[in-house]
Amino acid sequence: MVHGTHNALNDPRNENIKIYINGKLHPRNDAKISVFDSGYLVGDGVWEAMRLHHGVLVFLDKHLDRLWQGAAAIGMPLKFTRKELIGNIWKTLRANNMHDGVHVRIMVTRGIKKTPSQDPRLTISGPNVVIIAEHKKAAPESKEKGIVLFTSTYRRGSPDYLDPRLNCHSKLHEVQALIQAIEAGADEALMLDIHGFVSTCNATNFFIIKNNEVWTSTGQYCMNGITRENVILICEQNNIICRQKNFSLVDVYSADEAFVTGTFGGLTPVIKIDGRIIGDGKYGAFTKMLSALYEGLIRSEIEKSGN
Repeated sequence: MVHGTHNALNDPRNENIKIYINGKLHPRNDAKISVFDSGYLVGDGVWEAMRLHHGVLVFLDKHLDRLWQGAAAIGMPLKFTRKELIGNIWKTLRANNMHDGVHVRIMVTRGIKKTPSQDPRLTISGPNVVIIAEHKKAAPESKEKGIVLFTSTYRRGSPDYLDPRLNCHSKLHEVQALIQAIEAGADEALMLDIHGFVSTCNATNFFIIKNNEVWTSTGQYCMNGITRENVILICEQNNIICRQKNFSLVDVYSADEAFVTGTFGGLTPVIKIDGRIIGDGKYGAFTKMLSALYEGLIRSEIEKSGN
């Protein structure tokens, strides 16, 4: 089994899920899209992922805000409303009889091209919308055991050529970073920004604990993470010092604890980076406390919905 923040428990129900494509539901093995799709051809599209907990799509508005902002940033008009998209998400969930422990992935590309090309003027259809909902729970061992990171030589890009805050389909440099980490014997990659400061990981955001303070990057060169935002929020709500600042690998190697954040795994402890044991090399008390506060935030979202 692959170890890392996206390590999920096997669920045989996923073999028969129905996948939404442009208004229709298809059995998993029959879910297909044209080879002339903009996302397939040139990575032209945006995506979003969210969790279904006890019948509630938690932090839904934040996720939809990010999707619409990403589409606007790349000049891709969405030909549907938020209400319509939410309706189609629920259509997919109901078709699969899903209520809890579900991961929803929404992918929107510019559409079908007349011919293989980068030129958006050659797009001959409206946006393609795909919704994949899976029964998906994080494997407990990821939290219990923690993960190992390797600092990749691939840097997080500058905002003037590919802003790291954009949830776009172009992920090749992150894949390259992850491959480098895997080949070094790690689970995932830690990535620096263009100035050499710690930025983020290939698929999650990164935090350290130093002297009872929470540190994360400035946010200029990291992913626009909803879970990252929520961790910063719970620190504010609980009078925990959280610094968004530049820091280096020197600070990381001497940290008391480290963890990463993501929609799927929540908070996952990091026990080793570049061969260096972080703190006691285990799931630390501070990270456990923050994780419990984050779970409490999810529960409050569920309670607010009336479920």
